Order: sequence, then C-alpha cells, then structure tokens
Amino acid sequence: MIERFLRPPVTPGEWLADAVRVVGFLSVFIAAIGWGGTDAGIVAIGLPALVLPRFLGARAAFDIIYCVSVLVASWSNVFDLYRTVPGWDLVVHFVCTGVLSLMLFVLASRIGVVPGGLDEGQAARVPIVIVGMTGLAISAIWEMIEWAGYTFVTEEIFVAYVDTIGDMAAGGLGALLAGVIASRVRMVEPPVRSPDSLVFRGRNG
Repeated sequence: MIERFLRPPVTPGEWLADAVRVVGFLSVFIAAIGWGGTDAGIVAIGLPALVLPRFLGARAAFDIIYCVSVLVASWSNVFDLYRTVPGWDLVVHFVCTGVLSLMLFVLASRIGVVPGGLDEGQAARVPIVIVGMTGLAISAIWEMIEWAGYTFVTEEIFVAYVDTIGDMAAGGLGALLAGVIASRVRMVEPPVRSPDSLVFRGRNG
C-alpha cells in the first residue's frame, strides 16, 4: 500500500484526483479563517478519508468522485445545507454512503477480508451484497452517532424518527447502486508488472 501511495501521478485523472486532495487540505485553513475552529475541525475529519484511495490504488475516476463527495459532505455542514436545503441530506447520504461503502469494500479486498474481491472473475453478487450491507451498517452507525450527539452533547443536532429512517434508506440504496456498479466496472488500477517480471515471462513463454 505504501508503494501505491508514493507512486507519482501519471494520467490527467490521477493529477486531478491529487489536486482535489490538495483542495481538501487547504479547505481546513479556509474554514478556520472564514468560519472558525469548529468548522475547521469538521472539514479536517475528512482528510484521512481523502488519502485512502491513494493507498488502495483506486482508479482515477472513482478516486475523484469519492474525494469530491467527501468534501461536499464536509462543506455542507459548514454552510448548513442539511437544514436549509430540503432533501439535501438524503442526496448526500445516498452518494457518500455509496462511495464510502465501495471504498471500504476495496480496502477489505486489499487486506484479504474479502478473498478475491477484486478479481475480474469474482461473482457479481459479491460486491452487490457486501457493499450494500456495508452501506446499511454505515448508515446505522452514523445515526447512532447523531443520537449520541443529541443526547449527550447538544440538542441542536436534529434527530427524528422519520429523518433517521429516510437517511438510512437513502444510504442503503446508494450503497446497493455502488455495489451493482462495482460488479460491472473495475474500481482499482490493474497491477503494474515490473520489467523483470516481463522478461521472466517472455523467456518462459
């Protein structure tokens, strides 16, 4: 994973993905200057998520969509879009839960929790089921965090039964769609063969 993280960008897509990561890093300072430490902290929470695709070798298009989604979710808190724009929270739950569940599936496959999860011959049902279930789990955990914040921190956090069920449903559907896409489209870059391995293969047919 370290080699993937340190590998310099090559394609325009990879350069753009790294540019989005730089924007995410600068966003912390922008939020601190323009809105204060609390909002800067909210944006900073997303920074570890932004570097994860680099370690996992995610394809550039997936990397960009994932990173932009994380930034939009973070800045939606800063601009209070979840309360001021009707339905915005459902859209973000749908998209962000989908891409995050898919990225966690890639991580699980990389570390062997899901054997063969990234092989081209893997059954299509594997990402559909696992990514979909991961999305429901993430949605449930997120709603528990909101409940804990409302109960023990501040009553300003909006918690309601209809809102909770709607957010979980949106997140689950987003993850299910992400799983369907992953069953048809490769989410990681193919392994790069070294020159030595090519020579060895050529000599042995």
